[in-house]
Amino acid sequence: LVSVGNICRSPIAEAVFRKLVTDEKLENKWRTDSAAVSDWNVGRFPDSRALSCLRNHGIETTHKARQITKEDFQTFDHILCMDESNLRDLNRKSNQVKDCKAKIELLGTYDPQKQLIIEDPYYGSEKDFETVYEQCLRCCKAFLEKYH
Repeated sequence: LVSVGNICRSPIAEAVFRKLVTDEKLENKWRTDSAAVSDWNVGRFPDSRALSCLRNHGIETTHKARQITKEDFQTFDHILCMDESNLRDLNRKSNQVKDCKAKIELLGTYDPQKQLIIEDPYYGSEKDFETVYEQCLRCCKAFLEKYH
């Protein structure tokens, strides 16, 4: 799960998907991680508002931001991103990777409510983080149903 900085949307999506997989007792079938297209926040914990939003839904995470690697394109089956800019950056990076096996697509393509883009809540309010959580939950549930 990929976003620009890996401190808001993608760690929320990662934590949500990990909880869904755990609740379904499928942990041994899925490797879940998140990363950034940029190196701006490498090593940082998620935004405090993202952590607060997750805690409000009973989800904890110990994720630290990292940048996507060439190996990610070679080892993951799916790389899901949040917006068109992420998609362009990931497609450009994947073209430089030999043996890219990852299917790269927008997480929002799985949204039953058809909200294709998951907007960055960084400059927004707590409500915007809640919107991201709800979108991620819908999309991750639909994705898991399709590939489980």
